[in-house]
Amino acid sequence: QLQASGGGLVQPGGSLTLSCAAASGVTLEYYAVGWFRQAPGKEREGVSCFSSVDGKTYYADSVKGRFTISRDNVKNTVYLVMNNLAPEDTAVYYCATDTEISYYTGSFYCIHGGMNHWGNGTLVTVSS
Repeated sequence: QLQASGGGLVQPGGSLTLSCAAASGVTLEYYAVGWFRQAPGKEREGVSCFSSVDGKTYYADSVKGRFTISRDNVKNTVYLVMNNLAPEDTAVYYCATDTEISYYTGSFYCIHGGMNHWGNGTLVTVSS
């Protein structure tokens, strides 16, 4: 029900925008949304999550100031704009949402989990 796209190969310092489109029946405007990533040999990491519970957006320290999450309610799509990419950003990126409305904050979703719908992954490779 979630389709992620936009990954690819980019040089260090470059930019990419990931998109996550929701199928009909899942209205992202109503739910918490987030982007997560998993690098080879590492655990999944919450990159950025937003919840209307506190209206705040969480960003992992490693991406603060470089990544921006946004949502287009008309297109029912969530984006992750990634600037100044570094090799350590190389990972498979996943979008997710919580349709059960668990009333967690964005930081809780990203740090502890709670999303119940996951999109396919899209690979981001940062390399020269």
